[in-house]
Amino acid sequence: MFDGLSSRLQDTMKRLKGQARLTEDNIQEALREVRMALLEADVALPVVREFVKDVKEKALGKEVIGSLTPGQALIKVVHDELVATMGGENASLNLAAQPPAVVLVAGLQGAGKTTSIGKLAKLLRERDKKRVAVVSCDVYRPAAIQQLETLAGQVEVTFYPSDTSQKPDDIATDAVQRARREGVDVLLVDTAGRLHVDEDMMAEVQSLHAAVEPVETLFVVDSMTGQDAANTARAFGDALPLTGVVLTKADGDARGGAALSVRQITGVPIKFIGTGERPDGLEPFHPERIASRILGKGDVVSLVEEASRQVDQDKAEKLTRKLKKGRGFDLNDLREQLAQMEKMGGMGSMLEKLPGGGKMQEAIKNQAGDKEIRRMQAVISSMTDEERRHPDIIKGSRKRRIAAGSGCQIQDVNRLLKQHTQMSKAMKKFSKGGASKMMRALGGQMGGMGGPGGPGGGLPKR
Repeated sequence: MFDGLSSRLQDTMKRLKGQARLTEDNIQEALREVRMALLEADVALPVVREFVKDVKEKALGKEVIGSLTPGQALIKVVHDELVATMGGENASLNLAAQPPAVVLVAGLQGAGKTTSIGKLAKLLRERDKKRVAVVSCDVYRPAAIQQLETLAGQVEVTFYPSDTSQKPDDIATDAVQRARREGVDVLLVDTAGRLHVDEDMMAEVQSLHAAVEPVETLFVVDSMTGQDAANTARAFGDALPLTGVVLTKADGDARGGAALSVRQITGVPIKFIGTGERPDGLEPFHPERIASRILGKGDVVSLVEEASRQVDQDKAEKLTRKLKKGRGFDLNDLREQLAQMEKMGGMGSMLEKLPGGGKMQEAIKNQAGDKEIRRMQAVISSMTDEERRHPDIIKGSRKRRIAAGSGCQIQDVNRLLKQHTQMSKAMKKFSKGGASKMMRALGGQMGGMGGPGGPGGGLPKR
């Protein structure tokens, strides 16, 4: 997300950073670039005008013009204005209510409502330790009820059945009463979507809202619709007392216009941002962190939080002890590290959160980074346990069998074995306390794993 906007703004800010002093002329030139970058990102025109006006006022003030590093001072102004435009700080769910706290979820058909409810249920159960139940009031699409039942099973929360013969209000009120009896903390209510905003849909969702009196009313919107996302959110906001927005499909939106428009146009905070179909592909929306990503400063806080949740600490400690005892880093260990990386969203997701990682991520995309990780996993899975523990025994006939079993070429097997050898050497340095040497060694080999790096970085040409 934000690839285009991020690239344009970073290039503009980089040019200003080198200026010995800022004048009204070069600030005006930079603001023209900022305006074009925002418009190309499909940010709503009123939001662009307000953003550029506010940046200009602050940029021409004493704190920028009189600064010893005026270029960097202007970057801070742009950063702060991005944060303010997106809402200032994270707005969390307000679940302070007599249980069950009811969360009503609305939106257009195809925006990702049902999938987002599954993700939110998982987040509330795992991070907030809540007892969660879900119910579907979409009596027009039986598939929607079945989909929610499937998702509830995947994320291990309670599903309350419903069917198309019932009235949405009755489904919702019955679910609230049942949740109260069963001691459920949070009840997530899915509503019917439409292909566009219409009176019947609004009347139905208003009736549902009155029936269950939710503590949170979330509007789910597809971020790929750009400024239309903000306009649709405003239409729903006129009909319902929305408390927050969930932006979905953010990984498919290279522009980011919705994230920069929704708060300003609707006055409603973005509470969550969703990516992909994975049950864990939902994270709280932090304007400060998103602004840092846009300007290429990364989001290390989110990366550390993700690592603390996803990385198996016991396995990490076990590997450390193994290495310190002088036992080698075998292919079972490599497979485990690749699996941990996947749990954190893959190499692209990790790099996006590192300072300057956006450009690295683009290079990795061009070199099939996550696809290469999956290929490596397939090759390792085609080996016997003995081969994974003793890679040295993998010679000609074994290589041919492994290649055939994984659907890869012998070159892929050779490349994996070479990468393992390089990583094994790096891990030995780590076990001897040479952490800085290990990082340099790994940095030189990143290209071999599908990313940019030292000499020979990148995948071999095919």
